[in-house]
Amino acid sequence: MILTVTLNAALDVTYEVDTLRPDTSHRVRRVHRRAGGKGVNVARALAATGCGSVVTGFLGGPTGAAIRVELPAGAVDRFVGIAGDSRRMVAVVPAGRAEATVFNEPGPTVTDAEWQAFVDRYTELSAGAEVVVLSGSLPPGVPDDGYARLLRIAAGACTILDSSGPALMNGLAGRPDLVKPNRDELRAATGHIDPAAGAAALRQRGAGAVIASLGRRGLIAVTGQGGWRAAVPGSMAGNPTGAGDACVAALSVALRDGVDWPGALADAVALSGAAVATPVAGEIDLDVYRRLRPIVAVEALPC
Repeated sequence: MILTVTLNAALDVTYEVDTLRPDTSHRVRRVHRRAGGKGVNVARALAATGCGSVVTGFLGGPTGAAIRVELPAGAVDRFVGIAGDSRRMVAVVPAGRAEATVFNEPGPTVTDAEWQAFVDRYTELSAGAEVVVLSGSLPPGVPDDGYARLLRIAAGACTILDSSGPALMNGLAGRPDLVKPNRDELRAATGHIDPAAGAAALRQRGAGAVIASLGRRGLIAVTGQGGWRAAVPGSMAGNPTGAGDACVAALSVALRDGVDWPGALADAVALSGAAVATPVAGEIDLDVYRRLRPIVAVEALPC
């Protein structure tokens, strides 16, 4: 079983507009709403490939109720209810453009009792999990070392941490099996411009393996078994939002199934590309995945 944890789940709201200009009003042409937060997006990518998952974290208020309704099919809902209202993430997308202007709300404050209720449920769920994915930001009220605590509880499973800033750095004390930052998060965490050097630095801080997404340049991996770079020849146009979560979904399946690192990287690049090819974040084009998978180039890095 793959367990995804989204402590700061969101209702993703996308506004499509003709143009985006500051200091003026806009007419919204279309509105899309769906359950969001990085762990939920991982579960959606898993569902698109026919893989079920269990989803947990915090949900509360009217927004939390709306998120529950929009959870991906194939995901078992084990979220913990809280008193506060869950957050929204609002993206504004001008017509004909893949880039979005995004507004992320901070999320509700979690009480000590709510945190303990979640830890109790998580302890039960992680005991039966093969892979545990901890994704996204920490909502207010959750301890700064919350991810480290959860990683220690799930020590019997393969663990993936996909976060940034203090949540990532504090989480390394829990010794995750895999950390998946993007290029900017890796640089901010380590100060290294070279991704391989940054990945090595995170391994020294406690990560078992580091796989960093480099946008159109694919992925770089630094592990205890070696280092690799994986990419699709050429470049792909499209919507990059959600590609990182598709990458994590592929890696979680690879860890569950014992796939070697080159094979795991090829799957992750292909599934990320299949996410980029879709106009709506969180969707997967399986035809694109099947086309890309055989042509992903994986090369070993010098030691």
